[in-house]
Amino acid sequence: MTEKTPPRQPPVEGGDDAADPTGRPQRLPEDPAAIAQEDSARAATKPAAAQHAFEAEQAHKLEVSENVNDPERIRRLIADHRREHGLPDDTGDAPRTGADEQGTNARDHREFDLVVRGRNVSCGDHFAPREVGVRGGRIVAVEPLGAGLRGREVLELADDERLLPGLVDTHVHINEPGRTEWEGFASATRAAAAGGVTTVLDMPLNSIPATVNVPALEYKRLFAQDNVFVDVGFWGGAIPGNTPDLRELHDDGVFGFKCFLLHSGVDEFPHLEADEMEEDLAEIKTFDSLMIVHAEDSRAIDRAPHPEGDVYENFLRSRPRGAENLAIAEVIERTRWTGARSHILHLSSSDALPMLATAKRDGLDITVETCPHYLTLLAEEVPNGATAFKCCPPVREVGNRELLWEGLVDGTIDFIVSDHSPSTLDLKDLDNGDFGVAWGGVSSLQLGLSLIWTEARRRGIDLGRVVEWMSTRPAQRAGLRSKGKLALGYDADLVVFAPDDAFVVDAGRLHHRNPITPYQGKALSGKVRRTYLRGVPVDFETPRGRLIRRGES
Repeated sequence: MTEKTPPRQPPVEGGDDAADPTGRPQRLPEDPAAIAQEDSARAATKPAAAQHAFEAEQAHKLEVSENVNDPERIRRLIADHRREHGLPDDTGDAPRTGADEQGTNARDHREFDLVVRGRNVSCGDHFAPREVGVRGGRIVAVEPLGAGLRGREVLELADDERLLPGLVDTHVHINEPGRTEWEGFASATRAAAAGGVTTVLDMPLNSIPATVNVPALEYKRLFAQDNVFVDVGFWGGAIPGNTPDLRELHDDGVFGFKCFLLHSGVDEFPHLEADEMEEDLAEIKTFDSLMIVHAEDSRAIDRAPHPEGDVYENFLRSRPRGAENLAIAEVIERTRWTGARSHILHLSSSDALPMLATAKRDGLDITVETCPHYLTLLAEEVPNGATAFKCCPPVREVGNRELLWEGLVDGTIDFIVSDHSPSTLDLKDLDNGDFGVAWGGVSSLQLGLSLIWTEARRRGIDLGRVVEWMSTRPAQRAGLRSKGKLALGYDADLVVFAPDDAFVVDAGRLHHRNPITPYQGKALSGKVRRTYLRGVPVDFETPRGRLIRRGES
């Protein structure tokens, strides 16, 4: 029998929407546009005739990663950055002074810094008439409406407004440093605040270097400090050879570790084979961390049709559900064998729901997220050449979408996050609309609450469930003990939301750095009217966000 080399496919974006693998050597990632046009090696078993080339390409990837993420190289970059910006050597991300400390120094501790009164205040799974008192950036009083709490500032909610806890988005690709033209800390966190998101966790890629060791984390924090409008924490990355770095990253405050089971789309963040993931799961279990996994199996994708061209159906066939199902099965069993904690990122295949439900019934510590694009968009409605819709795993058919909603309602899917994964307009190949060339990723950080509320209310799902899916549960899984609820002792991250307001999406008016979204022109329900971070309104001019660490928030 003649062996056939698998079809070659260009890569997609190297965030969580990444991973169209194959086999051409890549240059170092100073030129992301060039990388997007080139092939990247497949993370799959190769026919014997191609084995040598595959192994050479794998060695090339590791060389790129070791070069870009070299700790000594990063330390030199940190020193250069400090000199260039006049920063002292001990610059850190210590909590800034400001409104959160003013309350603790107030002359009259019977008076609150802020009091919010309204008929519809989030109280867990329902809304009730309440007064909320804020002092020192924390919620210190929740009383029935009419209690007469006194505050230096008082906000009376209109009858059409509801008070929500700030949303928690644990899946955001900010890309700074290195690919700030795709998105940066200032633009991403402005968009977050405008959408009612007050806490984001940044993924370890597509920044250069990737967040795979402590110097890279320190370097990223240098760019983030004093430039964030909401609170920002960081995930670490798990790649081949950095197992010794995982504990150090954990001790420096990352919230867990991200890995891919196939090519990530950028060579500086190589994927793990299943056995390597198992080794890292066993390692992080020793300090009770969390492994979050981009679960697609490249063997299934290897044998799928090539996505070349402007027809979305061809792209959809190139990313079969089976690729997710196989990889998720691997994560489940490796979690079972190690007893570690794991999390499935951006679930799009409803086929995987039964085995995930079984894993949970078996007592495995595994959770699952999905994203607004899988819950609102439909493959049947994607126009030819509309590469704004391209993401990996892909948006699937209507029947699949309905089953994902069922999985949310019955608790198999734990929560909803954006997987905000932007790129520049040219990387989306807008002139040609070729799904095989365009970088993958959906930008929706500012729109998530309105997208999900629009679809939820149509299904008779109340706003309290949406808050649970988009605030309470992601905060709990990430270990954010002071986020995700309007309750005593929690941060006063507040969102004034008008559920009956409507608007039409205009990409040019969003805070995202690049004006492209598959939701362009879509009519949505629900507007965020104000966002407060620890009791202070976000003004979109003065960054008051903090850099947060695991265990401190």
